[in-house]
Amino acid sequence: MNCPQGPIGVFDSGYGGLTILSKIRELLPQYNYIYLGDNARTPYGTRSFEVVYQFTLEAVRKLFELGCPLVILACNTASAKALRSIQQRDLPHLAPSNRVLGVIRPTVEAIGEMTRSRHVGVLATAGTILSGSYPLEIKKLYPDVRVTGMACPMWVPLVENQEYASEGADYFVRKYIDDLLAQDPLIDTLILGCTHYPLLIDKIRRFTPPGIRLVAQGEYVAASLKDYLRRHPEIRTRCTVGGDCRFLTTESEAKFRESASIFLRQQVEVTSIVLE
Repeated sequence: MNCPQGPIGVFDSGYGGLTILSKIRELLPQYNYIYLGDNARTPYGTRSFEVVYQFTLEAVRKLFELGCPLVILACNTASAKALRSIQQRDLPHLAPSNRVLGVIRPTVEAIGEMTRSRHVGVLATAGTILSGSYPLEIKKLYPDVRVTGMACPMWVPLVENQEYASEGADYFVRKYIDDLLAQDPLIDTLILGCTHYPLLIDKIRRFTPPGIRLVAQGEYVAASLKDYLRRHPEIRTRCTVGGDCRFLTTESEAKFRESASIFLRQQVEVTSIVLE
């Protein structure tokens, strides 16, 4: 069967996925990419499983229509609430030769050699914590690891309102870390289970006790994608090269440009689209 070639698609409900895209492009600069942000309907974290699934499926369909043979859900909520359904229910009839991957599994795979106490914490949005996806995936690979999660509802607004470096952010960063460690003082590895959180990394480090390792997702997702493409030449050969990157948003182009500059430290050109 002649399968079409195209760019790698990267999807997020908001802007945090740009941190994943940035790390992927650092490691795999040769490929072409399309980044799609459903910024008009963000946040996904407080929405139901069914709504997140429907919204994510619309985005995946759009990226497939634009020629992407591979789509990365660079969103913890979409990975937690929609990935498995799309892989099992939709791909077989929608595009059986295409693939959709998430960010949770690569992050989980990385922690096995990191934790010595076998106590791991997860800081994430309420939706990701309530989904139970991190404990579920960790138990599959490392059944001896105890997982404790903490929802951090104020962290994403701090980032998106450009308050992540302010002194006012200190209280909320310290609060969620302290609350998590109060539940399990033996935690020695902290997963930052939201793609916005790398922008808070300096403050998170400041309020995390020495000896606790922080796991930001971007580098692990990028490394996992590189390994995936190595192991799946049938997908790799369909991913076009050239180093180009297109940006699409369901919000206004001006709003996306302003917010994207926070995450990428550069101005980008973007096109507004409608998902349906």
